[in-house]
Amino acid sequence: MSILETLIDRTSTPPRLMEDTDGPTPSDIQDILRAAMSAPDHGSVRPWRFVVIEGEDRAVLGRVFADALKTRDPGASEEAIAKEMSRPLRAPVVIAILARVVHDRPNVPEIEQIVATACAAQNMLLAANAKGFGGILLTGKNAQDENVRAFFGLKPGDELVSFLYLGKSKGDQPAKPRPDPAQFIEKFGAMIT
Repeated sequence: MSILETLIDRTSTPPRLMEDTDGPTPSDIQDILRAAMSAPDHGSVRPWRFVVIEGEDRAVLGRVFADALKTRDPGASEEAIAKEMSRPLRAPVVIAILARVVHDRPNVPEIEQIVATACAAQNMLLAANAKGFGGILLTGKNAQDENVRAFFGLKPGDELVSFLYLGKSKGDQPAKPRPDPAQFIEKFGAMIT
């Protein structure tokens, strides 16, 4: 498959459609992380950080998620708490993608550093796809939760950009209809008054 075909045909694989044991090897993960290093990065700030979570460590992350829910919602049901605990267990590998923003580079605003980290995340998703793995970027309340952010050592201005769930797909993913790009184009001339 060509690079262009990979980009156009890429689909997200929900964890429920992933094999629960067949994940990327350490060598696969290194390749996926190497792909992240080619993301656009104004000023070579390299704001991205990656926390690879696999094996029993996924259960630790699940407890962090459950504790965060209990703090956000002291009346959370046992079912909701159990769901949070099981989130990281849905895929063999979860990678937390963090933007550690530097503030001493006035020519590289915070937003550019966060966008660079998001580009690194996209490169990782595409690399995983090229290696035959399904993947999906998920955020949800945990990515913004102060307790989860503190667990990952994030400071004000830093962002937990996403959790990348990786595993082998249980089968072919259904084709996802794509909109016509023309629907999203705004003419520059129309903006001039």
